[in-house]
Amino acid sequence: MKTIYRLTGIVMLALLLPMMNGCSKFDDINTNPDTSTQVSASMLCTNIVLRIAGARGSDAKAVISENALPKYVGYANEGQLETQYNKLGSTDFSAMTILPNIEQLLEHARGSVMENSYKGIASFAKAYMFFRLTMETGDIPYSEANKGAEGLYKPKYDSQEDIFIGILNELEEADQYFAQGVTFTGDPTPFNGNPDKWRRATNALELKILMTLSNKESLTSLNIKSRFASIVASGYLLQSTTGYYGLAYTTQNKHPLSGTNDLFTSRTIPSSLLIDNLKLLNDRRMYYIAEPAGAQITAGLTETDPDAYVGVDVSIDYATMNAGHSASLYSLINKRYLSEDACEPFRILTYAEQQLILAEARIKGWITTGTAQQYYEDGVKAALADMMTANSAYAHTMAINQSYIDNYFTGEAAFKATETEQLDQIRMQRYILNFMQDAKYSYFEYRRTGYPIFPINPASSLNENNKDAVPLRWLYPSSETNYNRENLIEALNNQYDGYDEINKVMWLLK
Repeated sequence: MKTIYRLTGIVMLALLLPMMNGCSKFDDINTNPDTSTQVSASMLCTNIVLRIAGARGSDAKAVISENALPKYVGYANEGQLETQYNKLGSTDFSAMTILPNIEQLLEHARGSVMENSYKGIASFAKAYMFFRLTMETGDIPYSEANKGAEGLYKPKYDSQEDIFIGILNELEEADQYFAQGVTFTGDPTPFNGNPDKWRRATNALELKILMTLSNKESLTSLNIKSRFASIVASGYLLQSTTGYYGLAYTTQNKHPLSGTNDLFTSRTIPSSLLIDNLKLLNDRRMYYIAEPAGAQITAGLTETDPDAYVGVDVSIDYATMNAGHSASLYSLINKRYLSEDACEPFRILTYAEQQLILAEARIKGWITTGTAQQYYEDGVKAALADMMTANSAYAHTMAINQSYIDNYFTGEAAFKATETEQLDQIRMQRYILNFMQDAKYSYFEYRRTGYPIFPINPASSLNENNKDAVPLRWLYPSSETNYNRENLIEALNNQYDGYDEINKVMWLLK
């Protein structure tokens, strides 16, 4: 994002100033009177939040690739897309470069009236950053990260269990800081510096992480069920009126696909997994997500006919998919993504997803308040209402309105009778709402639950060591081999029998 680059430049300028000796005429001439030469807590806060609240993919191809990983889309151009065909490469640890900025934020905020609020941002940002990194690879540097100033340039890798304990504790600290906080400046999210909204988002994030850890619910070191119940009992959760945690796209900060109607984005095909489930639910979000297939329109179907929308089996070989696209057999992603600068916001934490998480927790017996059906229906209604804010001109005359929402829960969308079916319903709704949002999280959920069932074709799979499976993790950064080799080897020995490979099972999934 241009905003990120601009703020990063300001931060770097301010960091360099103390190292300049004296003041020469050259300095005077080349100082821009309209540019700040000092970093404030507000500016640092903006930079930090932009880095953790923005979309993971910085460009159109990255966004499409991230949506291909959880089988939302197929891609019919430039050859096979690795994530679509079950291949993951190396991650990187560049997200950790946020840590010095967090330290500076705390330093600049010390003694100010907004100190507690900025402490809350610092704890939230650290927790979220480390959470995303450990979810990708497993053990990572944690307790010794950002210790270069102390001469520690080769940090050890902490166990994933210890990292999660630290993350959960960090979020509980953030909750208390925001509870004592005041409205603060430098918040680019729709929360606009409201500590009450940030507190609610912090607790929503902790609930999300605790549910991610559901396979470890009996582990006493994490106290998953008691932590979850305590947060719910506190009452400080996202409300339907709170808004979302994330960022709004604008004409300055455009949606990554906006204006990219080229051979890449214009050949992006929604999957049959996504389209067929939307049809099954009689879900009008399909009309906001996809265009009707050209061949179906030529055959006489109308844009309002569900049968005009055809997804692709993303596991078929690339040549077959590409030929099908050329014959207009498939739907394409909705034109609004390519045409509108701000087709919809990027939402990371929402009331809709929170309620679906609560529905699963109620079924699991983690909480006793409310009913799973009410949480489910509240979550789905909120997700539909979020889509209703998109430009209905692109909805093929099948716009979502309040009457449609009120009557949604019939047929397959009605709450099921058995717990297994109910869990599948809840998880499918979480899957749908993350399309073109935090798509990678749907991959994380698939690892946890095995649902929805992803199509896998050994004949087309790029997962060399397990053709019948979706990979389970990213590889460690290659830079670690050069600069932190001993600790990397120890981490691989502790987790993966000394072998850095994408099918290895991290502690979280055991």
